[in-house]
Amino acid sequence: MGGMAALAVEIWSDVVCPWCYVGKRRFERALTAFEHRDEVDVVWRSFELDPLAAREREGSSAEHLARKYGMSVEQAEDMNAQMTALAAGEGLEYHLDRTRGGNSFNAHRLIHLAAGHGLQDAMQERLMRAYFTEGEAIGELETLERLATELGVDPAGLAGDAYADAVRGDEELAARIGIQGVPYFVLDRRYGVSGAQPSELLVQALEKAWEARLTAA
Repeated sequence: MGGMAALAVEIWSDVVCPWCYVGKRRFERALTAFEHRDEVDVVWRSFELDPLAAREREGSSAEHLARKYGMSVEQAEDMNAQMTALAAGEGLEYHLDRTRGGNSFNAHRLIHLAAGHGLQDAMQERLMRAYFTEGEAIGELETLERLATELGVDPAGLAGDAYADAVRGDEELAARIGIQGVPYFVLDRRYGVSGAQPSELLVQALEKAWEARLTAA
């Protein structure tokens, strides 16, 4: 290795994105299967699917989907059922009928705050579980403060607009790279993988990025 830096994997994601939680599990499985997993540095990047969302959205998840995609509530409920089954296949428990959608900007600020405590991945996981499994309103500051405290992160660090620039910086970087949907994985700023791809494909991407840095060294 000769002191080569860790392989950087940046993951653009939104805590209210059902495919992002699936993508997180698939990436974790890929990392476990990757020979050089101890030399990978994972950074979570902010992405808002709906930057204009209210702090807490009115109506059910199915009603929101129906409006967003111009389908019937029944069709949206079918989509949610399929997503729930797919998530279950990854060991995730989704209760999409209970999700309390809302603006995720402050949740992303909290993830940046947690990163300073070495708890970025843990906070990402906690927020996704709170949203998809527990029906928590992650658009509400009180909820975020409680979840931060649970992980040992002082929520006072969220005061004012702390880390707002970090969130916007991630989003501006996504725009420059051309990321339009999440999850999106960037490996060593060299390769991009769009979507919650199967773990096998993510392993291949990690191996390809690793080989590329060896030939470039």
